[in-house]
Amino acid sequence: NAALVDSIKAKPYPYLLPIWGAKVTAKGYNLPYSAGVSVNYLQQESALVIDNLFVGFNNGPMYDLDEIVRFDDATSRAGALTIRPDVWILPFLNVYGVFGKAKTSTEISAGVWIPDTASVWHEITSFTTKANFEAVSAGIGMTPTIGIGGGWLALDMNCVWSDVNALDKPVFTFVFGPRGGKTFKFKRPDQSIAFWAGGFRIKYSSQTSGSLNLSDLISTDELQGKVDQGLEKVDQTSAQVESWWSGLTPAEQKNPINAAKYETANRTLTTASNILTTVDGAINDDQSTTVQYSLDKRLKDAWNFILGTQFQINKHLMLRAEVGFLGSRQQFMTGVQYRFGL
Repeated sequence: NAALVDSIKAKPYPYLLPIWGAKVTAKGYNLPYSAGVSVNYLQQESALVIDNLFVGFNNGPMYDLDEIVRFDDATSRAGALTIRPDVWILPFLNVYGVFGKAKTSTEISAGVWIPDTASVWHEITSFTTKANFEAVSAGIGMTPTIGIGGGWLALDMNCVWSDVNALDKPVFTFVFGPRGGKTFKFKRPDQSIAFWAGGFRIKYSSQTSGSLNLSDLISTDELQGKVDQGLEKVDQTSAQVESWWSGLTPAEQKNPINAAKYETANRTLTTASNILTTVDGAINDDQSTTVQYSLDKRLKDAWNFILGTQFQINKHLMLRAEVGFLGSRQQFMTGVQYRFGL
């Protein structure tokens, strides 16, 4: 603000924050108001990778399904409304809080696989489920900034804890979003528009456990058909494995390769039979069957690319929009911010 240096210097700095605010304005810098509050809406879709799956029914035994269940697709979707109060502690350091409410869903498509006597794995049944959740969240963050070559660099980072209604404990999320951009001023005082590009990285606690109603995941009629199909194929494969094993000579049965094939086939067939039989019994028991689960869940891609803009109507009011794409995550965020002196 070289053209306004004298007028800026002539006015005493009237606010407590940021620290060194008076010294900075005395050098001719026109600082934003030190405090603000913004309301933002975020829509996001991310691909997931799921491992170490354990499932049980009606608080019964938990079955390790990691060996026989393969996920073809797993997608998480979320729509969140957040309020973010913030304050400039230093002219180059903004700190803020995050308080929000979200509706999320996880949709998966997977198959149950078992091996034959040649160690070739076959899918015996498949299923698609969708679980809907509600969450409230709270967190803290900070954004160090610096001016570079007429533009700016902001390194936004925050930690958020989300309490999801179907999970046993809150989910911890760490977000890091480096952004580089440039602000262009209009002839009207204090009016400007900024454009930026950057990255967006999300990391959250991978171990997840909780309980859901079976009827909320898949219709009973559809599930019964999948279970019947799976049980029939398990019986057929079991008969084939036993026929193959009994046809081997004692020496061939002692062969480590054949013994390993037989043990693997029996182990997976037993697991598949147990879980399908349990599900079959749960379906025919009543309509209040609950599913307990434990799994490791992570984003397929931690990073994606973002582009954003902010229109500053005046020093009090700003409008913002940002899109994220590339990789396996897409997101859109929009918000309005009001600033005031503190």
